[in-house]
Amino acid sequence: MNRTNATPRAAIALPDAPPVATARFAIGEVVRHRMFDFRGVIFDVDPVFANSDEWYDAIPEGIRPRKDQPFYHLLAENMESSYVAYVSQQNLVPDDSDEPVDHPAIAGLFTAFEDGRYNLRREHRH
Repeated sequence: MNRTNATPRAAIALPDAPPVATARFAIGEVVRHRMFDFRGVIFDVDPVFANSDEWYDAIPEGIRPRKDQPFYHLLAENMESSYVAYVSQQNLVPDDSDEPVDHPAIAGLFTAFEDGRYNLRREHRH
């Protein structure tokens, strides 16, 4: 193979990639929704929106978050119930109550609640 005609790697033009948002919150961290009255513990993070278009379009346009940011899966609770929530980073703030989250799925994913956060069970780490 004649390598004299090969293009050097540095000369290959790559398209500009969009900036990658950094996740502000970690798995096991307890957070609160910025606008709605619920809180939860993070159990998974998507680097950008990864839910259905139907789910996204159901959010009123005036409060619809951008898709190009981390989205968090929460074991959530409010005054009436516990459920799973999918929330954009822009709509989360740290929860400083230092109170555990009351959700039936927590024991299956996490160990003890210590220092305001949960520790992921060993079998769920990767």
